[in-house]
Amino acid sequence: MYAVVRNYTGQGASQLFGEVKGKEEDLERVIRGVPGLVSFTMLRTADGGITVTVCQDKAGTDESTRLAAEWVRANTTASANPPVISEGDTIMQLSS
Repeated sequence: MYAVVRNYTGQGASQLFGEVKGKEEDLERVIRGVPGLVSFTMLRTADGGITVTVCQDKAGTDESTRLAAEWVRANTTASANPPVISEGDTIMQLSS
């Protein structure tokens, strides 16, 4: 499996995550279309937020990143800095 973490901070990041609130169903519809999706998590932080996507392979996380950016442009007015992206092969993943 492969994971990508997008860390949104700085100008506009808090506004971006605030604007996503209430639009979760639409975003979920888009993310569920990612090939090989294993999981998606979005969380608010003190200065913005983080998303974590796990897919079967890098192609899935690349598509997730592309779709997320497209969705943000189309569905929010926030002028947020681009996220800092970390990605790589998963070593261990636990879920209940």
